[in-house]
Amino acid sequence: MPAERLVLVLGLLPQLRPEALDMLQIQNEATQRRFTEFGGTARGGLGFLPTRETALFLLAGEAMDHRLEAMRLFASYAPLQAKRILLLPEDQGEPGPWTPIVVARRWVDRLMGGGADRRFAPGFPAQLVETPYGRADLVLSEVATEEIEALLAWARHERRLMEEWGLKRHLKPGYRALFHGPPGTGKTITAAVLGKLLNKPVYRVDLSRVVSKWVGETEKNLGALFDQANEGDMLLFFDEADALFGKRGNTQSANDRHANQQIAYLLQRIEDCPGMVILASNLKGNIDAAFARRFQAMVYFPIPDTKARLRLWRKLMSDLPGLTLTPEEFRKLADDYPLSGGSLINVLRGVALKLTEFGSVGLEVVRAEVEREFVKTALLPG
Repeated sequence: MPAERLVLVLGLLPQLRPEALDMLQIQNEATQRRFTEFGGTARGGLGFLPTRETALFLLAGEAMDHRLEAMRLFASYAPLQAKRILLLPEDQGEPGPWTPIVVARRWVDRLMGGGADRRFAPGFPAQLVETPYGRADLVLSEVATEEIEALLAWARHERRLMEEWGLKRHLKPGYRALFHGPPGTGKTITAAVLGKLLNKPVYRVDLSRVVSKWVGETEKNLGALFDQANEGDMLLFFDEADALFGKRGNTQSANDRHANQQIAYLLQRIEDCPGMVILASNLKGNIDAAFARRFQAMVYFPIPDTKARLRLWRKLMSDLPGLTLTPEEFRKLADDYPLSGGSLINVLRGVALKLTEFGSVGLEVVRAEVEREFVKTALLPG
């Protein structure tokens, strides 16, 4: 919308062309001060920082009906505020006409052609997750693939559905998914690839820095996490979420009540988050049933079947120099050993090291590495 663009331009001018605002600093001869209707505040004694009043004057002049309409641009449900494109000063109370128009740093970076600034406060309890893999590298079941496609479809069409179709009256913004299944089956990698496809950074939440034994501290930490996530347009990934999202118990003690309060608060913040939140769990049964209705998708990541394992073997090892496995031997390995993708990565590491030592290895060496992985994970039959 042209009106929204004008507000954005006003927010960017102090950084890009501050001199363009000098004309708004002329004095009213009658009052010997700047024109009140121009709005704006002084910036460190120099320059002009536009306020909402500046935008209202440029959009509506003295026409009250147009002014009232323009004020909707700054409503909490309007895109500029709902998407946190504009920031509110932390020390300011109820926003009003004299609230400065300040564009969030990430949007300044984006509009100037750079990547969004991903620096957060030192206490931000999450780490950036990156991956060299792409969509073609994912080896998922048919059902899991369909769920991932639905997630991507929502990301592509959310704005149209919510705004043009008016579904925001019925649906909460954002998307919440549970990835569950045994370790090493691709939950983290899939989340990282989704971030790539959506052009959003993926942050894995460090639960040890969120959960506190002190009453109120966990809620405070979670609040800070979600507040910064809302600002940063990111994908939040809660790995091994069982630790925090477990089943609520009977309130027989103060500790029980404290734990249940944490879960209730977390449920609410996840439900209200306008972005994408993914929870990962090794066991779906460990997750509180109250979470079920809050998820738009529950994606099961099983141990790959024989066909999927064969694809993984070929993707990971068919190009290794010096590996002498035949297509039939690849099929035999896929048939005989129910390995997860994560376990196959470990086998790849061992085989690669053997290749550096011997130059060429065959089925016997690969089997030895596979069985070593089985022993390590206590999966070796018998």
